[in-house]
Amino acid sequence: MKSEMTKLTENDRVAELLGIRLKKVDTGYALAEMTIREDHLNGVGTLHGGVIFSLADYAFAVAVNSGGVPTLAINAGISFFKPPRGPVVSAEAKEISSGRKICCCEVEVRDEDHTLVAKFSGTGYRKPA
Repeated sequence: MKSEMTKLTENDRVAELLGIRLKKVDTGYALAEMTIREDHLNGVGTLHGGVIFSLADYAFAVAVNSGGVPTLAINAGISFFKPPRGPVVSAEAKEISSGRKICCCEVEVRDEDHTLVAKFSGTGYRKPA
């Protein structure tokens, strides 16, 4: 892992609490995954939407902060398609627009079979130094 690219997100306590692992990072890109645990499930026994959102949001944060400029979400949305199969779910974030102050990123959340579970879209604001 390129530590200079993760220095702004390496102390994310929510990601740690949920068991999210960063698998790959590059400029404007991040791949994160997590193993689904019993405490991640909703009342009907599927992965809670808030947990899926948190996984996607973390991948978004790593991708947009990978350039070293502190960036915070100012808008985010998610569409859910189906519950994940298998014990592992991953989120792949790709920055699609990167300006001096505003950036946009898309995140695909997939299960172990690579089935699309959810799609997240986020807009970030780059904080002035």
